[in-house]
Amino acid sequence: MGSHYLSTVSLIVTALSLGILVAAVAGNFNRDFDVTWGDGRAKILNNGGLLTLSLDKASGSGFQSKNEYLFGQIDMQIKLVAGNSAGTVTAYYLSSQGATHDEIDFEFLGNLSGDPYILHTNVFSQGKGNREQQFYLWFDPTADFHTYSILWNPQRIIFSVDGTPIREFKNLESRGVSFPKNQPMRIYSSLWNADDWATRGGLVKTDWSHAPFTASYRNFNANACVVSSGSNSCSTARTATSANNNNNNKAWLSQELDSTSLERMRWVQKKYMIYNYCADAKRFPQGLPTECTI
Repeated sequence: MGSHYLSTVSLIVTALSLGILVAAVAGNFNRDFDVTWGDGRAKILNNGGLLTLSLDKASGSGFQSKNEYLFGQIDMQIKLVAGNSAGTVTAYYLSSQGATHDEIDFEFLGNLSGDPYILHTNVFSQGKGNREQQFYLWFDPTADFHTYSILWNPQRIIFSVDGTPIREFKNLESRGVSFPKNQPMRIYSSLWNADDWATRGGLVKTDWSHAPFTASYRNFNANACVVSSGSNSCSTARTATSANNNNNNKAWLSQELDSTSLERMRWVQKKYMIYNYCADAKRFPQGLPTECTI
């Protein structure tokens, strides 16, 4: 326990020494995000309180956070494309850049009217992914906004929906499993056409008569370490003080699932998980990945 605690502390100190400001500020899309593509198909509305992405036959659209984060509790409320969304994908994820990038993914795979969306999750570390878990949702994600959260701290990554954890990926570096912990990541989201694979493996194509397809975003919140650059970097001492003075800021850095949360996660996985790479022996004929067997 002592060595694990010390390694956790060293990770946090390393993060702080990079010039990181711990922030817990209610989000505003004008302030916190840049529209990166879509030629006007992405819109920031309501004085920064609402963002919409649209997809038509010519193009989809996307945005990214202005800040980079190294550990945090990231929340976003999303209302997905309604009606016949087959062929569309709404991606919402954290990612660094480059061949050895880290990434933490939510992807929502559209479907025919009346059929459930598939929520696709994945974790990349040092450019290696192939850690997919997929779920059906226990509600209609197109009827209203729902909160999709990523908790990322030095010990674990937890995916949650409306406060219910659906997946945990633990830091098992001591067992030879790489874990995202050194590369700051931005938040990205995009709405795009993926009818070559998204719906029933590409069997169902996008029906462009329903275009434009639209997804909506609101109530972004990042209780997180923001990596600053240049003169905006804050000192280690000041950052440590600001973190320690706010219990909410400090809690997520060591947060773990309690017995109630573990029970809720197991309930979701038992009832709604439809794919788990750790149960796909055919895919890994040489043996399941290490994290699956611990």
